[in-house]
Order: sequence, then structure tokens, then C-alpha cells
Amino acid sequence: MADSLIRIINLWILFPIGLFFRLVLIFSILLIIRRLYVYGKKRSKVAVVVLGDVGRSPRMSYHSVSLASHGFDVTLVGYAGSVPHPLVLESKNIRLQFVKEAHVTRGMPRIFAYFYKVVTQSVYLLWTMVVQVSATEYILVQNPPCIPSLAICCFLSVWNGSKLIIDWHNYGYSILALSLGENHPMVKIAKWYEEIFGQLSSGNLCVTKAMQEHLFNKWNISADVMHDRAASIFRKLDNEERHKLFLRLGQDYPEFVASGKGESRFTHIGELGVSMKNDRPAILISSTSWTEDEDFSVLLEALQYYEENTSFDLPNILCVITGKGPQKSYYQKQIAAKNWKRVKIITPWLEASDYPKLLGSADLGVSLHTSSSGLDLPMKVVDMFGSSLPVAAVNFNCLSELVQHDVNGFVFENSAELSKQLVNVFSDFPQDTTTLNRLSEEVEKFRNIPWNEAWDKNVLPLFKR
Repeated sequence: MADSLIRIINLWILFPIGLFFRLVLIFSILLIIRRLYVYGKKRSKVAVVVLGDVGRSPRMSYHSVSLASHGFDVTLVGYAGSVPHPLVLESKNIRLQFVKEAHVTRGMPRIFAYFYKVVTQSVYLLWTMVVQVSATEYILVQNPPCIPSLAICCFLSVWNGSKLIIDWHNYGYSILALSLGENHPMVKIAKWYEEIFGQLSSGNLCVTKAMQEHLFNKWNISADVMHDRAASIFRKLDNEERHKLFLRLGQDYPEFVASGKGESRFTHIGELGVSMKNDRPAILISSTSWTEDEDFSVLLEALQYYEENTSFDLPNILCVITGKGPQKSYYQKQIAAKNWKRVKIITPWLEASDYPKLLGSADLGVSLHTSSSGLDLPMKVVDMFGSSLPVAAVNFNCLSELVQHDVNGFVFENSAELSKQLVNVFSDFPQDTTTLNRLSEEVEKFRNIPWNEAWDKNVLPLFKR
């Protein structure tokens, strides 16, 4: 009886332990063989990974261009969709590799759909990275999204002997908490997951000093700060360039052209060339992903106040809101219900080459980005600053790292404050643009430090250590 009991113990305890060590030994041997096989083949190669539309991921595109300019062979991995950044397409050292995107069937239970998408996307990403992307010396991955990209990239860094660098744009768990709540079990699991895999990286970047401090104090992760900077394609357009842009956009959006005249609503061609009209509307522009961390009802309420204001002789406003996202149709229905005379809103989806041109032709930008973590800064403001465009931005923690109230833009807390700022800045527009000119001069100081200069100082050392 005792012998039988010992055999059972050996079978249920010792055998699994032995099997575990055998598997570890086999994996170690395979790992050594793999490292020897790829040694030397991965030198000066970087995989830049973003589980998002490559064309709508400017920061990772800029990383790719900068790496390529320093002689690295770059594979930019992400979803197909909008047209990639022109600088990416022009570079001979950048190869685009698209990942198949996992889609969930309608009617599928939410929890099941989430796990189905995670598992399916893990397979798609792993297959792409192993089969279609050669072993690289570095893996630079955007976070968020963190699931499953952090785990997959961490595994690949071990498998190929690559150095894993995480670029922290925000926290994935904080975005998930917007829809599920902070105390939801899935949010807690996501936070634990993000912390564990974040600590396994070889290097880290982040977008603000506030996030740098938070990463170190909460998770003991040391990160280098790389504030976002606009690419060189963002600049202020001259009058002739604006005229051509307005006429071309007017083919799809008649709000840009004068009805029946075949000319722009904003520009005039005279004997001395193209000039801006003295009775033109003001162009207010905002860009968004139409997600829950941007409440566009604030802008709509502010414009409603502007429409109803009779205390001043205010100009008309053409408000352009660009972007795609889940809440776009919801707000489009609200916009369509407005019967405004002074304010007109359009919601175009612009090509990558037209977006910077329209920013360079606008009078004021608006940012409603609040940040789920309160630790990241809106890229849209960076692009606007790159176009010498002052911005009105909703206030949140760490915004002062980018926007200073009444210095290079405006900071507001609610729709009433935003409306008051619009009235003040557009009173006597376009004859009096003193305030806008003053703000633009301060914005120019931001443009004095271009992306390439900041990148060489703050990011390049991570790839040279």
C-alpha cells in the first residue's frame, strides 16, 4: 500500500516537475540556436510596432523617419488604413509591414468578444513579426495599446535577443477605465499586465515630465522624456497657397468657396496677387478620434453661445472638425440639427497631406483632449503649434508643459469660458488680429526646437548604448 502511494506521489508531483524542467531545457536549447542563427543578421535593424492605423500614428512615423536618417533599417508594423506619412513613403530605409486587424462579430457577448479579439490579434501580430519581419536589434513599441502588443514584443525580444524599448503615450488601463470604471476586474488586470511588462523593457520613452515621474514613482520604470514635436511639413501657408487649398477643398466642401463666383470665401486675387478678404469668416479647426476622452459637446455649447451673442458685431465662423472615430456619427446628428446662421460646422476626413495645410491656413485651433491618465499631451496641439497656430485647450493636469494661458494660447474649463475666449479673440476680426498675432509669436518659440534636434538629443542615445 505504501509503495503504491509513493508511486502515485511520483506520478503526480515528480513527473510534472521533471517535465517542466525538460521543457525549460528544450526551450533554452532552441533559444541558443535561434540567437546563433540571427546573430549578425539583426544589426542596425529596428521594428517599430504600433497596433493602430500607421497613417494616423504620427509620433511612431516620426520615430521611423529619424531612425532611418541615422542609417537604421526600419520596419514599421501596424494596421493599413489611411495613407502613411509622406516622409515614411519617401524613405528608402523604411519598409511598411501591415498586420491583419482582428474584428469582432456583432452580437457577440462583450467579455467573450474582448478575449476573442485579444487572442486573434496576438496570433496575427506574432505571425507577422516572426514570419514577415526579420529579426531586429531593437523593437520600439507604442503603448497604448498594451494588450497584446507588450507581451508579444517582450517574447520576441527574448526570442531574438532584441532590445525592447517602450514609447509611453498614455496608459492602456486608464483608457479602458473610461468605459468600464476604475474598479472593474479587467481594468485591474490590465494595470497589472502593463506594469509587469513595462518593467521588462530595456529602455523607455514618454511624452511628458509628469508621466516620467509617475512611471518611476509608481512602477520603478526609468524613462526619457521626448516631447512631441511637429514635422517640417507643418508650417504657416502664404496667401497663394491658402487660395489654392481653399479652391481644391471647395470641390468637396462648398463652405470654402463663394457661391456662384468660382472663388474662395477667404481669399481675393488682385493686381498685387492673392490677399485675404476683409469680410472673410474665421476658420476654427479641431481634430479628434471621436472617443470618450474628448467631450465635443463643450465645443458645440460654446459655439451656441457664440451664435446667440448679440453684444458684439462678430464674424462668421467656419468650424472644421477632422478625424474618424466611434462617436463621430453621434455628434454629426447633433450638428445637423443646428440651424445656425453665424456658425457653420463641417466634419471632413482629410488626406495626410491636406491636414497640415489646413492647419497652416486656420486662425485658431481647439483641443478638447483631457487625457484618461492626465499624464499625456494632445498631439493635435503639437501639430497646430508646428503650423504657428495658437490653440484654445481644455485644462487638465500637465497641460502647462505645452499650453500657457494667454501666452501661446488659451486654457478653458468649460464651454462658457471657451465661448468668451472666442468672442474676445474674434471681435473686430479680421480687421483686428492683434491678439492672434501676439499668441502666434509665442508659438514660434515652440517651433524653434524641431523634432530632429529633440530626437537626436533624447532618443538616439537609447539606440547607441
